[in-house]
Amino acid sequence: MIEQLIAGFGNALTVTNLLFIAAGITLGIVIGVIPGLGSVTALAVLIPITFYMSPLAAIAFLVGVNKGGTSGGAIPAILLNSPGTPEAAATALDGHPMAKRGEAQRALKFALFSSVTGDTISDVLLIVLVVPFAAIALQFGPLEYTAVLLFAFALLSGISGDSPIKGLIAIAVGVFLSTVGLDPVDGSQRMVFNEVELFDGFPLFSLAVGSLAMASVLGQLFELWRAKGEKRLSVEEYSRIETRLPAREFFGHWKTIGRSALIGSGVGMLPGLGVTLAAFLSYGAARRASKEPQSFGRGNPQGIIATEAANSAVVGANLVPAIALGIPGNIAAALLIGAFIIHGIVPGPFMLTNHGELIYALFASMLMANGVHLVIGRIGIPLWARIAQTPRAIILPPVLVMCIVGVYLPNQSIFGVGVMLAFACLGLAFQRLGFPIVCMVIGFLLGGMLENSLRQSLRLHQSDLTAFLGSPIALVFLALTLFVLLRALRRA
Repeated sequence: MIEQLIAGFGNALTVTNLLFIAAGITLGIVIGVIPGLGSVTALAVLIPITFYMSPLAAIAFLVGVNKGGTSGGAIPAILLNSPGTPEAAATALDGHPMAKRGEAQRALKFALFSSVTGDTISDVLLIVLVVPFAAIALQFGPLEYTAVLLFAFALLSGISGDSPIKGLIAIAVGVFLSTVGLDPVDGSQRMVFNEVELFDGFPLFSLAVGSLAMASVLGQLFELWRAKGEKRLSVEEYSRIETRLPAREFFGHWKTIGRSALIGSGVGMLPGLGVTLAAFLSYGAARRASKEPQSFGRGNPQGIIATEAANSAVVGANLVPAIALGIPGNIAAALLIGAFIIHGIVPGPFMLTNHGELIYALFASMLMANGVHLVIGRIGIPLWARIAQTPRAIILPPVLVMCIVGVYLPNQSIFGVGVMLAFACLGLAFQRLGFPIVCMVIGFLLGGMLENSLRQSLRLHQSDLTAFLGSPIALVFLALTLFVLLRALRRA
């Protein structure tokens, strides 16, 4: 393996490849900053362009876009409390309070360094564990996936707010919304009211951007209107704020970094669970392990570290099932599989055998991309941090416009914009009533998977729910679900 990786570095370490990696990361960060776009939209738009590139340059460029887009969503989350991507919502919980204290640059540095570190750990695990972990993933059937998703929902409801009941209600609302559209089995209409636009269900980007980003922007605009302006830090106050982040301070959180990277890698290796789940699982784990859990949500850097390390760790790990099994770990991995196929590379068990030279060159490119990401991200931090000193009355209206444009561009659909506005109103209502919006979004994201796995389980076992007791993996996760729920209710 070492010899193949060294040969891969020899093939990947070219000026052309490095330029494509740098271009991909830069584009990913810029697009990730725009609410509603993110790395998935960027990949979908840019894949056709790579048809004219060499296979290695094309895949390295797209991996760079994915890496940059995943971390880029943290920038508006920290500076504006408006996540560029759904998974960055957890970053906003502690990143934005730090920015309001005048520590925007430190928060951005925590996010960048955590992202690069988690990504690097994930890439190393991908290289080492691609074959054995693929065998473990094969053991997960419908029963196991159902139990894992129930555990994820229970864990999320317990960490998302003061009331686990409200968290569970919000998740249930999200799961219910995910059922709108055509039935995946028999194609019957479910709550579409003869509207053709609803046959595919609510658009994910419209729901996420409306309930998370636009609801936040509208809420801040209402606050400014009621307060008749806002108090800003003076130039003298801003100049006295500490912006340095010594390496010793950052790596002093090594336990959080390592734990979060492993959580993100574990989630990424299981097909379909996604980046958002990794972010909130990691955030919850960091909060439970902290000696001061009450400081989370008020500007604790460990909240940023946990979220960003886990987010970026998924980027490398989700290629494990994609390369070893041909099964995408998430939407971004599915798009990358499409790019592989465009260039004549068939993902699956024989991929390493038939295209080993290219795959190890890709692994080398991913490791090099982390270094490029660190340089480009570090250069841009002072520029992004200046936004924190811009009055919100100037910043928020353009963000509002970007939300609308970001939702409209992918499908050029006015219907999607209308859905976004409707969920912005719902998001504001959730904020006022104390229901966690993020729980609803994750319930919507994972609701389809929960429905499919549960229906498959019932069909396979003739609606016998005791079949869950016959699967050791499912039984363990169901026991953990009950434990987490009872513990959360007792604490509440």
